[in-house]
Amino acid sequence: MSGLGTPVDQAFHHWSPVDRFVSSPHQHHPSTPVTLGLPPFAVTRVNRYISSPSTLPSPSIASSPSLTSSPAMTPTTIVPFPIINSPLNLSPPGRPNFGQIGRPIGLRANHFQVKIPSSTLHHYDVAIQPDKCPRRVNREIIDALVLTKSEYFGDQRPVFDGKKNLYSRKPLPGINKDRIEISVTLGGDGNRERVFKVSVKYVAQVNLSILESVLRGETIGAVPFEGIQALDVVMRHLPSMIYTPVGRSFFAPPEGEPYTLGNGREVWFGFHQSIRPSMWKMMLNIDVSATAFYRRQSVLEFLHEILDMEIDTIRRPLSDSQRLRFAKEIKGLKVEVTHTGPIRRKYRVCNVTRRPASAQTFPLQLENGDVFDCSVVQYFSEKYHIELKY
Repeated sequence: MSGLGTPVDQAFHHWSPVDRFVSSPHQHHPSTPVTLGLPPFAVTRVNRYISSPSTLPSPSIASSPSLTSSPAMTPTTIVPFPIINSPLNLSPPGRPNFGQIGRPIGLRANHFQVKIPSSTLHHYDVAIQPDKCPRRVNREIIDALVLTKSEYFGDQRPVFDGKKNLYSRKPLPGINKDRIEISVTLGGDGNRERVFKVSVKYVAQVNLSILESVLRGETIGAVPFEGIQALDVVMRHLPSMIYTPVGRSFFAPPEGEPYTLGNGREVWFGFHQSIRPSMWKMMLNIDVSATAFYRRQSVLEFLHEILDMEIDTIRRPLSDSQRLRFAKEIKGLKVEVTHTGPIRRKYRVCNVTRRPASAQTFPLQLENGDVFDCSVVQYFSEKYHIELKY
């Protein structure tokens, strides 16, 4: 034991890498590896990287007092740390069986098993111009294309997701990997015909038996996303043509007396649909859904509900606060005009003017080419012989 005045070099034991190769006074069994006089965590590091005395570090290392209670020892054998070069197999093992212990019970759930047919679907990429049409219009375009262009579709009735993915049970006879362009005509609002250009190209085959094999555990691997996407498009195609889709839900107009919410809105009930892979099979999730829709009514009735005004008092011009409140509610909605007889056209509202119809003017060009400022009241009176009341 060292005293308080003992120098550091006498109080602590020093260790040098050279000490390991100097003959030790201690005797060891020749075949038994010994420690190197290092802390336990340093032994592994030295053995891992050192295979010969020439690779040893040159500077001396002083060990801590707590680790030098025993004298340094010289090794007779250096055991290198084993290095594994082969990659690790991280694939999970297959499920051996299902549990048999316990009492089976019945459960009621909103999940229904989907039986996957052992067949192949054919995937096609679709591009529609103009490309700003809503999904409902895109589905009408593809439906008209299938019915009128039998040379490309034959007797097939493919399913469509409303954007760009189309699937058929058999290969389409007139479409291959080279993109083709087809024109189709639809009747629009007011009996106006609209021409769309549809380009279709074959993409790949979707083997549903692979999805079934992975879900059953017969094949180890990731669940094929393309198979789930194809089944989802198949399950959503018909409801999208019958009901009003909103997100992943479908809604139908209320039967009988509607559930009104005020401010021109009412509740529509429907169902939520989603197909998902489970532990061993595909499941279809069905749930009840409800959302608010704008009620079909005249703009005058809508204004009455929003501003809570009597119809007789609406003849007066709106104040700025009333106009801003009404503009916030009606902006972006579609309205259908009724003054054109059998031709019903729809327009989207962009804003509400500050001035009433009697003072709001716009440039009108006559048949002789002259242009003058015409008021809205004057235009309806001369063009349609209608006297505006509001």
